[in-house]
Amino acid sequence: MPNRSALHQENLEKIFNPSSVAVIGANTKKGTVPFDILYSILSGEFNGLILPVSPGKKHIAGIKAFKYVTDIDDPIDLGVIVFPSTVANLALEQCGQKGVKSVIIISAGFREVGEKGAEREKQLLEIAGKYGISFIGPNCLGLINTDPAVRLNASFARQMPAAGNIGFLSQSGALCTAVLDYAHAKGIGFSKFVSFGNKADISEIDLLYYLMRDEKTRVILLYLEEVTDGRALMQAARDIREQSGKPVLAIKSGRTQEGASAAASHTGSLAGSDDICEAAFEQAGIIRCEHIEEMFNIATAFAYAPIPESNRVAIITNAGGPGVLTTDAAVRQGLQLARFSEETTKALKKALPNTANIQNPVDVIGDATADRYEAAMEAAFRDENVDGVFVILTPQSMTDIDAIALQVVEAAKKFNKPVYTSFMGETDVASGIRILQQNNIPHYILPESMAKAFSTTCHFGQLLRRKAGKTDGATPASGRLKATAILQHAAEEGFNYLQEYEAVELLKEYGLPAPEGALATSEEEAARLVQTAGFPVVMKIQSRDVMHKVDVGGVVLNIQTEAEARAAYQAIMSSVSAKLPEARIQGVYVARQIPEGEEVILGLKRDPAFGPVILFGLGGIFVEIYKDVSLRVAPLTREEAMDMVRKIKAYPLLAGARGRRPRDVGSIVDAILRLSQLAMAHPEIRELDINPLIVRDEGEGCFAADVKILIK
Repeated sequence: MPNRSALHQENLEKIFNPSSVAVIGANTKKGTVPFDILYSILSGEFNGLILPVSPGKKHIAGIKAFKYVTDIDDPIDLGVIVFPSTVANLALEQCGQKGVKSVIIISAGFREVGEKGAEREKQLLEIAGKYGISFIGPNCLGLINTDPAVRLNASFARQMPAAGNIGFLSQSGALCTAVLDYAHAKGIGFSKFVSFGNKADISEIDLLYYLMRDEKTRVILLYLEEVTDGRALMQAARDIREQSGKPVLAIKSGRTQEGASAAASHTGSLAGSDDICEAAFEQAGIIRCEHIEEMFNIATAFAYAPIPESNRVAIITNAGGPGVLTTDAAVRQGLQLARFSEETTKALKKALPNTANIQNPVDVIGDATADRYEAAMEAAFRDENVDGVFVILTPQSMTDIDAIALQVVEAAKKFNKPVYTSFMGETDVASGIRILQQNNIPHYILPESMAKAFSTTCHFGQLLRRKAGKTDGATPASGRLKATAILQHAAEEGFNYLQEYEAVELLKEYGLPAPEGALATSEEEAARLVQTAGFPVVMKIQSRDVMHKVDVGGVVLNIQTEAEARAAYQAIMSSVSAKLPEARIQGVYVARQIPEGEEVILGLKRDPAFGPVILFGLGGIFVEIYKDVSLRVAPLTREEAMDMVRKIKAYPLLAGARGRRPRDVGSIVDAILRLSQLAMAHPEIRELDINPLIVRDEGEGCFAADVKILIK
């Protein structure tokens, strides 16, 4: 990590675990942020020294107040600035003079309000840099540490949440208050709770690395409104998973981009910012959630239960209908109903009445008491074919809901396998649900939510067990130099994209397959070149003003003679001149026509947050209609490249479905990896399309039939 990041990790220790806190700008006016912050620290029973700084006040809430930070004789571990934004810089300057290295700036009125606010934020960063200060904010709700040894509520949240093992990081302060209220109603506790606001200094990346090391945190939740350094976010998630085994769950708002400008290539139009974010999160192992309820459904599964060894589940219910609904939900989420061993079947048959269903799902019948649930859970948990148990309950007149809930709690303590519950209803089952929540048993209102949570934790377990792959090797220096020369020549001439014959030469330097070809500037030259290329031949217009050649009649296929080549040259020039009279035409590219095969697309787009993004999908003229594509952030491992190919819906066509001969998938993977190398080596490439990439039968390779490269 850079030095500034290392400094943040050191200073975050005092932010989360201070022995003394100065509330800088505190007042006695109830209902204001300065008062509420001080009151939160007091009412949260902070186990340290509280030092109000309030010019004009000698005491606040019975505590001695100081005019300036520099008037305080005691050492200050944490400064919480609540002064207005116009004087927050002066308060931070005093923190620096006093030697305070760890600060939270609650105040609003910075970058979020416009140019003047942005200038004030810049001043904060300059002061922080001068004194070696790290700060959270500005424009944030604050921070909570529920550790009993600390009990710090340096926020204006209404109440101190219960202690737990979930860490929550949020860019939105308003969302934080809603989350705390939701969690309180569900009995969910937190280890750390942070609103980081404008993240002018300490970012979500710094906080993620801190929570990676935090022993009190088992699960990390993240709410983001913008991703400013996507590559660092991906690396942080990988490091957290590989070094601590903790999952990172994220909600990223802003999924749609209304009014986005049209892209110049297929890849540019297909790889939207949210699609890239979705793919990057998946690639890094970040679990993206749609909304708060889904996030906590999954988070409690991670926080309260072991990660399952596999997707084999047993379902225990006292009603047939809910058992069927849960089965459907499980299958839709890719789970398997466990096949019980003979020993399990005998145990169930012995313990349950003749009317009970002893197959999976197990129906203990509507009049079941706690002993039947106990026997069914005991048998299921002991079965080696079962890696998780779903317990469903519907309230009948004879159902002892609390007793059954307690049996679930005992089973969870006894066996090291996850148990998820769904006590269906609201009023009648409320006390049972409360028992489950108080004992950290995952509970779900809907079977679908339960199945989704189990599927997600199971997939994460597979990631934990998977060894990290290595990215493909670099291209030889000579290839990079030649490619750079091609790109520089176009840039020096003032062009923003390469002609196809230039693009083909660049691809070849990276080992990407492309047919031999040359540029013709007359009918006679075209006729001569077709003899060299060998029939059949394809001819394409070359103009920096023509992006989509087919649309303007700029492509002629299957040319078999010199006469056809002359006629094709004339037809192309006439059609393009008629449809685009202002187009500057360099000539016609003549190349050997690639034999037929499956048409796919390979692409590259440079995203401002994540950098180079590789696209793969079903290609040809219908690529933007079907939009059957997958995305990954470069550089790629061979496993990631293969995953890209398998991910598209049309993969069975490539694999040889319904008696078709399989295509050369290995050559596609090689091409993706070489494109990834090219992307990393040449940041001046803005967008790139290989469409179509013609994929021949297995063992026959693939070939780039058309290439577009846009440069900065």
